[in-house]
Amino acid sequence: MASSATKIYCNKILPDRFDHGKDEPYFGKVKNKKNLDLKLVTNVASQLPVIVPPPITTDQQVIKKEKKLAAWTSVRQERWEGELIVEGELPLWLNGTYLRNGPGQWHIGNYNFRHLFDGYATLVRLRFENGRLIMGHRQVESEAYKAAKSSNKICYREFSEVPKPDNFLCYIGDMAKLLSGASLTDNANTGVVKLGDGRVLCLTETIKGSIVIDPETLDTVGKFEYSDSLGGLIHSAHPIVTDSEFITLIPDLINPGYVVVRMEAGTNERKYIGRVSCRGGPAPGWVHSFPVTENYIIVPEMPLRYCAQNLLKAEPTPLYKFQWHPHSKAFMHVMCKASGNIVASVEVPLYVTFHFINGYEEKDEDGRVTAVIADCCEHSADTTILDKLRLENLRAFNGKDVLPDARVGRFRIPLDGSPYGELEAALDPNEHGKGMDMCSMNPAYLGKKYRYAYACGAKRPCNFPNTLTKIDLFDKKAKNWYDEGAVPSEPFFVARPGATEEDDGVVISIISDKNGEGYALILDGSTFEEIARAKFAYGLPYGLHGCWVPKK
Repeated sequence: MASSATKIYCNKILPDRFDHGKDEPYFGKVKNKKNLDLKLVTNVASQLPVIVPPPITTDQQVIKKEKKLAAWTSVRQERWEGELIVEGELPLWLNGTYLRNGPGQWHIGNYNFRHLFDGYATLVRLRFENGRLIMGHRQVESEAYKAAKSSNKICYREFSEVPKPDNFLCYIGDMAKLLSGASLTDNANTGVVKLGDGRVLCLTETIKGSIVIDPETLDTVGKFEYSDSLGGLIHSAHPIVTDSEFITLIPDLINPGYVVVRMEAGTNERKYIGRVSCRGGPAPGWVHSFPVTENYIIVPEMPLRYCAQNLLKAEPTPLYKFQWHPHSKAFMHVMCKASGNIVASVEVPLYVTFHFINGYEEKDEDGRVTAVIADCCEHSADTTILDKLRLENLRAFNGKDVLPDARVGRFRIPLDGSPYGELEAALDPNEHGKGMDMCSMNPAYLGKKYRYAYACGAKRPCNFPNTLTKIDLFDKKAKNWYDEGAVPSEPFFVARPGATEEDDGVVISIISDKNGEGYALILDGSTFEEIARAKFAYGLPYGLHGCWVPKK
């Protein structure tokens, strides 16, 4: 245990039995694994809003009694902050802040949301300082969240949730707001990125859901307003962000295609790079993410396509706002970053992916680019993964293996004018339990040939990815970390300053364990062995994606 961790200092916590409105400290005791009594001193900010859980059903009472996963429950309160006891030892070079975003509140009033992607955004912060770890979390104050909290009902269209109109005129008005984008959510619950100028944004797939936050306090600063006239209602939830630029795709739902834009660091202005017209289907395919290489932007056209009819429906379909169009085929397009010209557009086997890992250029002996490689977490062209992420399914695991198969899918896109590209597994899917999602890699290798990726795999039977996995794409092997009954969130790689080896660094993940509790986990990026962990005051909901903010 790190020598600095002798107490937990908490300054914003509301215990379950706290009488809201009284500004009195709570004194209790916790124990670490070595059974050392530690005093927990808690000061409560007065008038701090409390999240009240929905009524507990009989099934939920059983879950509570057995202390099941907190991963699929709403966050217990809007904010918390305190120093954590570290078991093991944190590298002294690890100085900075890891931020993780995700849907942390899955109910409003007595109404329970239905899908993993619906919840209101909760930011978790792990601040590393000279071997110490200070943790905090806070709700993102989007307009959707504030409106729901004040009116005690859903007011904007979430991933699978639609506000219930009071009457027919309200329904007609909602249709008009949908067409204008006014009724779309700004609930930025998907990712968080640090721009080149230091600003930190929470993002989701609606363009209005771009929100500036303070990485130190987790305060919501305000909306990120794009200063250009490019418009659009939706964009990729995962832009490509470097110290110099921000690249994203804007699907065109009217004239099916994708507009590719770039925003220079320090500005709010997106500039047009080029456009890709769809080759098949009635609408563009879902573009949750996309890869780049040193010279090219790769635009995926997946047969899981946006569907206006499904978006208009009050109740979700099994594919929500999308439809599967296998007859429309699948394509990969390659655009030159400099000119915006399309240099390749090839048909590929059908695929389903949320997350691309990386891309790079394949060259011949003379240094000429002959093909572009794009790796992703590919769900074997199985669209059922979307419906498997309903909260009802995630909470009802009974030991049967129901997680759809996934692999590291590798696209090879030739640049010789061939009409076809290839898609195959980059390594045997059995290496990672035929589960693969929530990936990261060393950002120094973005767009370049790389060896290692970190993701969530599977130890079956399971209903959700339940391992942390290090992928070696050269040796085609995987190493897995597993805690029985636990659910880990995205493994995030942080490189050691000055490192020359690709995997020289640490991997950070937030774990929900089988006892209803949770902890921060730090693995050695090279050996993939645990070097430290720190238990939270209580278990946190599952989160999605994160970023690293180095100490200034």
